[in-house]
Amino acid sequence: MIPLARRLTAVCVLGAALAACGTAHPAKPARPAHAEPHPSASASPSVTPTMAAGPGGLTPVFEHGPRDKGKTVALTFDADMTADEGPRAAAGERFDNPGLISALRTLKVPATVFMTGRWAEEYPDQARSLGHDAQFEVANHSYSHYAFTGDCYGLPTVAPDAKLTEVQRTYTALRKAGVPRPMPYFRFPGGCYDRDTLRAISGAGVTAVQWDVISGDAFATDADAVVRQVLDGVKPGSVVVMHCTRSAAPTTEKVVRSVVPELRKKGYRFVKVSELIRESGTPR
Repeated sequence: MIPLARRLTAVCVLGAALAACGTAHPAKPARPAHAEPHPSASASPSVTPTMAAGPGGLTPVFEHGPRDKGKTVALTFDADMTADEGPRAAAGERFDNPGLISALRTLKVPATVFMTGRWAEEYPDQARSLGHDAQFEVANHSYSHYAFTGDCYGLPTVAPDAKLTEVQRTYTALRKAGVPRPMPYFRFPGGCYDRDTLRAISGAGVTAVQWDVISGDAFATDADAVVRQVLDGVKPGSVVVMHCTRSAAPTTEKVVRSVVPELRKKGYRFVKVSELIRESGTPR
């Protein structure tokens, strides 16, 4: 989750206990006039927009889309259950939020969900539902939600020689859960990374996706304050980071139900991260 703002080489996020999304696969009602168009989830992975590698083949990092190509904004949701939270889930703690996903579906808001492999294992039906719904795209948020650098919000740290395996293991878990085409996008736990980390995961062929608007929904109890923070921060091309877990981000559904109509009144169109990358004109 993202308890507060911070910048390492990118902005920040997340405490150690967090997570997720999901709900049953819905019927498909007629699209209202305000619904945003979105690319089909069945699009071939070969045409998925990604960024060109950085100097020396480093993993590229994407923070926001173009500011001059219309009022588009991407809402992203981290499903970041950590590897050691299984006992808490077994005891009844919920790391999913079907109400939030239902709200996004009702409001016809495309979204990108960054999912940990551990969460997909805990909620395979919900992972499969999201992965088969063209309104959403599912991307990689590591397997364990352990940090890829030291000093990252108290998260346990992935060993230097295990970073690439951590990314690859997540794709295996997502596909096993029933996500047919997980996107080649990766979000660092806590948003923490450095140059060595970008080099370590370069073999995964992913674009690292950060954000430029921190919602502040992690552990928040004042939904109105989160709404204000999002509305004050959004600019054309923004990527907003939120969470979809009942236990650690209990206000997020209410926030979305307030933020979406307000941004639409301001002329914003909701898109997935893939569309912002495509609009950026720096694909590989």
